[in-house]
Amino acid sequence: MEKSIYVRMRHRVLVQPNATVKIGQIMQISAEEKVAEEIKNIVIYQVSKKDKNIVVIDVMKVIDQIRRRFPQIDIQTVGPAQTIIEVAIKKKRFAPALFIAVWFLLFVGAALTMMNFHEDVSMREVHLRIYTMITGDVVPKPLLFQIPYSLGLGLGMILFFNHFFRKRLNEEPSPLEVEMFNYQQDLDNYLILTENKESMKHIDDN
Repeated sequence: MEKSIYVRMRHRVLVQPNATVKIGQIMQISAEEKVAEEIKNIVIYQVSKKDKNIVVIDVMKVIDQIRRRFPQIDIQTVGPAQTIIEVAIKKKRFAPALFIAVWFLLFVGAALTMMNFHEDVSMREVHLRIYTMITGDVVPKPLLFQIPYSLGLGLGMILFFNHFFRKRLNEEPSPLEVEMFNYQQDLDNYLILTENKESMKHIDDN
């Protein structure tokens, strides 16, 4: 009687340069403890410099390696068909002066964007009109409206992005985090499809 095991590929794993990747690092396995441990220790890939920073492992390659060791086992796959291996390449740190320059440019750019928006919608005239309608007085600078509005604008940005400096206000992801997640998903799908195309081209050439 054949034994059945259930396997699930992890979506993305991080390894060090020149690492030896074992099946247990890229896959979750549901099987008898002894069998699962043996499968987890099977080497599936050796990272080298030519791989750069991304390697895609297909589930069929993993199944082939498992069958060589355990030909009598029935393998049932669940979940994604590929795992993306990201090689942790040490990144160069920005010099403090460059970091400050970039931060300053972003700050000034965001401030100019907000000021141009307020100018386009005539926000000052709106405040003047509302102040005159409520108080009956005509003033050149309705600070009674402008100061609370400015404070509320900053508070609204904090609530919208769900962060105050590095502190998260609650567990709900911010819109920026959701967009970054969607971007990462699209990037991963592109890498998987590109890797599959390159593999098929290599097969056709042979």
